[in-house]
Amino acid sequence: MAKKSRTKARNAARSTPAEPGAVGPRQPCPCGSGKRYKACHGAPGGAVAAFVARPFEGLPGECDLVALRELVPAGTAPLTLKQDADREVLLCTLLPMAAPAMVRESGAIWLGLQVQHGFGDPSRDLGAVLEKAVAAAEAGESGIIGLTSDPGEGPRLQDLVADAPLPVTVHEGFDYWVADVDDTEGLAGALDQANEAAAPTARLTEVEAAYWTHVGSKEHLRWVMPEPEDALLTALARLHVAGKDVLVPGSRFVGMFRAHGLLTPVWDLPVGTGAEALEAPAAQFGADLAAALADESDLSSEERSARSGLANRQVTLRQ
Repeated sequence: MAKKSRTKARNAARSTPAEPGAVGPRQPCPCGSGKRYKACHGAPGGAVAAFVARPFEGLPGECDLVALRELVPAGTAPLTLKQDADREVLLCTLLPMAAPAMVRESGAIWLGLQVQHGFGDPSRDLGAVLEKAVAAAEAGESGIIGLTSDPGEGPRLQDLVADAPLPVTVHEGFDYWVADVDDTEGLAGALDQANEAAAPTARLTEVEAAYWTHVGSKEHLRWVMPEPEDALLTALARLHVAGKDVLVPGSRFVGMFRAHGLLTPVWDLPVGTGAEALEAPAAQFGADLAAALADESDLSSEERSARSGLANRQVTLRQ
């Protein structure tokens, strides 16, 4: 019994942070790598890159980048390089085998957002992969470009791409993987499997970075917003109390999650709503939200209570 007690106590000590707010060695590393902290940023001589809470800040398409990385199954957006504007670069939600990048036979570069690595700053990771892909393309090479270790200091995505809008295309599946390939027989199985896992998704056109999706038996609207968290929570509380957060009859604002430093409010929708029916209500909500953000008056007691409830209904996907 004593041996079991000592083992239990030792395991608990290993799993529990030494100080409030610290990360325990067996807990997931906050960089998002999926590894335990002791095997990632907590490893002696291991990953030491600084964790960046808002990695895509400053990019015009920041909210859409977060959505493409965390929400959208199949989506693409062209990028323009600062130093090589004629180079075709396509940002993709997901590439085959979750590859960080691919250089196509044509010399075009495909850059993946949903990858298996994580070294503290996704923007720096993307910059490192993009640099490797450009070098390979210039050398006439093609194939998968990987990133297997911390890239260290260097340019981030913001340093390499032009300051321009991000025109997002949401696809029904991953057929774009083989759009420029003649022989797809060997890829058919992987493509079918990927397509089956892709939930129907659409980007609204009347507002920025709002995505409708149909997952299982439910429909949702998930809207990535750039406003500072405190101000956004206050504005959402005002709208909730005023009854202005109901997009369509039967819809319900259920809370929000935090990813890469931004909040994403989420609505549950009646099945059969679809994306088109949300366009006008979302535009109206956007206007109401702007007015609520500009309101500097004190919150009422009901609004304070609503704000507290909203703050407690947040889930962090990626800090």
